[in-house]
Amino acid sequence: MSSSDTGSGPSSFSLGPLQPLKTHYTRLSRQYRQLLDRAAPHLVYRWLSTAGVLGLFMIRILLSHGWYIVCYALGIYLLNLLLAFLQPKFDPSLEADLTADEIEEGGTESDAPVLPSQKDDEFRPFVRRLPEWNFWLSSTRATVIALFCTFSESFDIPVYWPILVVYFCILFALTMRRQIQHMIKYKYIPFDFGRKVRYGAK
Repeated sequence: MSSSDTGSGPSSFSLGPLQPLKTHYTRLSRQYRQLLDRAAPHLVYRWLSTAGVLGLFMIRILLSHGWYIVCYALGIYLLNLLLAFLQPKFDPSLEADLTADEIEEGGTESDAPVLPSQKDDEFRPFVRRLPEWNFWLSSTRATVIALFCTFSESFDIPVYWPILVVYFCILFALTMRRQIQHMIKYKYIPFDFGRKVRYGAK
């Protein structure tokens, strides 16, 4: 008996009444990916569109006088994304710890990987822990979701907003201070501005 008679062939697999919904979802997913592929080369326009959505969100918050907790959560999430964007994928402090462990285990300092510090050292480009594309995509998604949350009263939790503003400013200042100290200590800049970036460059 053939597979077409038994209905067990791979082409005969169907979700029944849910099959049209699955087909529609697959088509929308494909169109969504094609849209992202077309937007990938246009860095400036991508970030301008994200800034526009973020501006609409802030206007919505200011005019409605509510959803402050949503705004605070979005700010914390964007701050975490920014930190991951500014940090190197291979943290120099972790490499220093690995070097110390190698020495303690009987190895020599020359056996452990070191950061280039001289002009003759091997060039090591700055590799971000969070690439720019993922940073933009995550930021845009989070902002759009936060904007839609402002249309639901269930997310409008009463809160004294000045406390959130003060706490966020303190958190932002302390976090960026630590990041800047990390950049100064290990001598790297997360932006190349058209030139090559070198870890430990003097």
